[in-house]
Amino acid sequence: MAPFFTLFAAFGLFPLLYTAFVSLYRVELQTPGDMRWRGLGNYTALFTDEFFWISLRNTFTIGVISTVPQLVMALGLAHLLNYRLRGRTFFRTAMLLPYATSVAAATLVFAQLFGRDFGLVNYVLRVVGFGAVDWQTGTVASQIAVSTIVIWRWTGYNALIYLAGMQSIPTELYEAAEMDGASRWRQFVHVTLPGLRPTIVFTTVVSTIGATQLFGEPLLFEGSISGGISHQYQTLGLYMYEQGWGFFHLGRAAAIAWVMFLLILVLVGVNALVVRRRARKEAIR
Repeated sequence: MAPFFTLFAAFGLFPLLYTAFVSLYRVELQTPGDMRWRGLGNYTALFTDEFFWISLRNTFTIGVISTVPQLVMALGLAHLLNYRLRGRTFFRTAMLLPYATSVAAATLVFAQLFGRDFGLVNYVLRVVGFGAVDWQTGTVASQIAVSTIVIWRWTGYNALIYLAGMQSIPTELYEAAEMDGASRWRQFVHVTLPGLRPTIVFTTVVSTIGATQLFGEPLLFEGSISGGISHQYQTLGLYMYEQGWGFFHLGRAAAIAWVMFLLILVLVGVNALVVRRRARKEAIR
């Protein structure tokens, strides 16, 4: 076990603790050796910065509009693939292609699709009678565009996880439900979903962590570290990059990293608390 703990201490625990140490100092990228004690000054400056709260709000909204449809679609696709279909192996392999695609390549392609003047999405909107949308300037439009990239990349991955969970559910439960006259929808609600509850909790937690750390898609969507002209789709990850490598404030960037870490802990803790309460209620029943 020593090699694992050695690697974890070197590349996991030490960077985490050193980031917390740096967040208490004023450190500039040009002079990383010149560290001046600030205490909680980086955190207080962070919480008084309006762009921090904008990025926090954007992280939440983009996380919601990308995670919820993503998991719902993944659940539906997994339910379809769970039946005996022709070419199941092909479809299962195709599900992983977006996940295997580079985030840079996928984002650059979607940036072209959502182009204002010559994008395919606006072309389709004009054909069906709607006006063109400026996907890179509007707040809601840009966040939907970024969320679409996330949905496209991760839906298939989560679908395969759900499919693996569905195949672990005993077939006797479905046979008993079918003998009782339950339709496929009722089988899905009363047999599949309860059996998938641990898997759904896992994908929800992982997707929440991923949404909190979202960085590549908003960075490459327009190529701006500010997340648009008015910071309309700047996430916490992009805000941290802007402070550290745009404004050279490494101390403040470290503070943002720790705020993100604590935020993830809170979100995971809330999710675990909700799951425990629900399990207790079902146990009482």
